[in-house]
Amino acid sequence: MIGSILLLSVAALSPQDALSPERFARKLSRISPRPELRSDPTNAVASDEDAARLGQALFFDARLSPDERFSCATCHDPALGFTDGRSLPQGRGPLMRNTPTLFDVGRRRWLFWDGRTDTLWAQIRHPLESPHEMDGDRLALAHLVRTDEGYRAQYEALFGQLPELEDSQRFPARAKPMPEHREDPRHLAWQAMSASDRALIDEVLVNVSKSLASYQSRLETGPSKLDLFAEAYLAGDPAGGGHLSPEARRGLDLFLGKGQCTLCHMGPELTDEEFHHLAVPPLNDELPIDAGRHLGALLVKKDPFNASGEHSDQPKGERADFVQLLISDADQFGEMRTPSLRNVAQTAPYMHQGQFQTLEEVVRFYSTLEGAQRTGHHQELTLTPADFTAREEEDLVAFLRSLTAPLTAASWAVAPKEPSSSR
Repeated sequence: MIGSILLLSVAALSPQDALSPERFARKLSRISPRPELRSDPTNAVASDEDAARLGQALFFDARLSPDERFSCATCHDPALGFTDGRSLPQGRGPLMRNTPTLFDVGRRRWLFWDGRTDTLWAQIRHPLESPHEMDGDRLALAHLVRTDEGYRAQYEALFGQLPELEDSQRFPARAKPMPEHREDPRHLAWQAMSASDRALIDEVLVNVSKSLASYQSRLETGPSKLDLFAEAYLAGDPAGGGHLSPEARRGLDLFLGKGQCTLCHMGPELTDEEFHHLAVPPLNDELPIDAGRHLGALLVKKDPFNASGEHSDQPKGERADFVQLLISDADQFGEMRTPSLRNVAQTAPYMHQGQFQTLEEVVRFYSTLEGAQRTGHHQELTLTPADFTAREEEDLVAFLRSLTAPLTAASWAVAPKEPSSSR
């Protein structure tokens, strides 16, 4: 996560305040340019424009929640960097982790802070059906898609005929599996359905989720000032085309050098896509018990919707191998996913509880480690104060702000009037 930009590994070499031009260029080439987005092979409609249009309409549709209070865009507001601007989100009740941005979400290996899903389409049903979030359900979703003329036409053009749902004995208005709430009428209704009918509804859920994932993978950001600078610098212009301010240029030196930020925020996505346990103080002076990756690794392996499951369009590919090789042990307790730093200036507050409201607070904390909380759990990294000067803190923040870039297509950030098809 963003806090890990200033972690110092026990095994790391002592940081140097200045990099040689050769070492600077080598490090710079590792974080820019970005490769083209790879299509998700577990989602056959990931690159389908019509699927994305259907997903876009559903993303902004509050009818996915039973009282029409919540849509996906409620917590992932385009005007707030596809977050909600809160430290902790407020669904049907308070939630325990900060809302991640959807910028460039199609590039993520793991989803959620604990990585409990391994594909974007598998992630979607969690907020949709969680009693604490939207509290929707897969039966109501199937009924909505079937009864809405636009949705039905678009869905059937993509996936074939929807199941007949008029028999309320077979297909009640609302039902979903709720193993933690076994007496809930929706869980009882789900259990009363035949296995074959449940499979039909699961197929609709998966297809809708893959359409939503197709849409969200299009929330791609373009080249930032860093990328423009890197392109010019690596082509031989020592000024990098003037794309970075003097402050941001000095901050880049700190990012690659003294701060050792690329220990965790490495590569063109500025994340190692891994999990770390940090000493960030809790939000409300209470140290919550959050198993993080320790539980997340177990959940993703057990998930019937994971990349190696029957709903995957490539159950024996690279993504499936990732989940099959996962382990969960005590060393992972409390570890959280390292997010990308791209567009980080637009996605405050920061950390998995939204503990810090500004980038200045983040950088200041890791400069001093004031208030750091050691939980006693196994931690693979040792935190050492970076001891930045006041100017260095300002320069590093200036660099982080240079990572902002607009969406490559702004039209994806607004609700369409209706699903459209190019077929």
